[in-house]
Amino acid sequence: MTSIVLSAGRGIRSIDRVVLAIVAVLLVLVLFTPAQALTSVEFASWSLLKIFPFIAASALIAAGAKATGADRQIAAVFQGSPLKVIVLAALFGALSPFCSCGVVPIIAGLLGAGVPLAPVMAFWIASPLMSPEKFFVMLGVFPQSLTFALLIGAIAMGLFAGAVTHFMTVRGRMTQPLRPGGGFGCCGASLATSDAPVVWRFWHDRERRAAFVGTSTETMFFLLKWLSLAFVIESLMIAYIPADTVGQWMGGGAWWAIPASVLIGIPTYLNGFAAIPTVSALLDMGMQPAAALGFILAGAVTSIPAAMAVFALVRRPVFVAYVVIGLIGSLAVSYGFAAFLAI
Repeated sequence: MTSIVLSAGRGIRSIDRVVLAIVAVLLVLVLFTPAQALTSVEFASWSLLKIFPFIAASALIAAGAKATGADRQIAAVFQGSPLKVIVLAALFGALSPFCSCGVVPIIAGLLGAGVPLAPVMAFWIASPLMSPEKFFVMLGVFPQSLTFALLIGAIAMGLFAGAVTHFMTVRGRMTQPLRPGGGFGCCGASLATSDAPVVWRFWHDRERRAAFVGTSTETMFFLLKWLSLAFVIESLMIAYIPADTVGQWMGGGAWWAIPASVLIGIPTYLNGFAAIPTVSALLDMGMQPAAALGFILAGAVTSIPAAMAVFALVRRPVFVAYVVIGLIGSLAVSYGFAAFLAI
């Protein structure tokens, strides 16, 4: 009997935690509100079906970057004059497929190799805000104006971070950013970067074909599990959160909507894909688009898992600069977007 219990325990631990969370939520709903359980399953299924082409495109883009080696061409971006490198780092960061904690080991490798902090910070801030996968998924859920605002905001925040950091480093501040022994892996990222040429016709190589299949499968599963959980949560928000309450506190002309969303994004943001359906539901309930933008920007940069990873990697002054730049940049971009919408 004991061996059966132990085997069952090992089996449960081997199941993905996000999948377990989905099952747990649905079981609770079945026990207490069976009608809502059916509604949530139907809502999540139709929502996934509607954006599945965007999910598939995201997975194929990520797999192509891995198979061709394009995802390891980071070192080449950080060569040249400071202004040029900061601009390229911000652009590359906004278009790279790295999550907020997955970018940390890459940053460790770059700083350990002696790359200046300013372009690294530009890449560091911009990278978790946008990626090709996230962009395509957002296009299927958000208004186009908000999706492109996120893309432009990611680049702008990267440029701002690089400029501020360059200003500080030329004055002798933050000259030794890394903690002794800092750096670790997350989200499948690697410390290794390479300047080897990109192999666009990857299908001729057996290992690259295997990398394409493995990455596309892994990315598809990652997106489907997180979006499934998020859509179930969205269905519960629609059912139990009064739309007029959201509209009253986060909509209209409430002056606190943007700063409140930025602050709320820090502890509540889990990852970029899980946040998309949640923010979509809040928008439908009356949340200001600019407030939604602030929630996503601040959450992606300063979420608790990402902040813990950064704190373990760099010295305290660099960590403080990272958090302050992320918050100020999120507020500035959000207010800029609000002004644009008001025109």
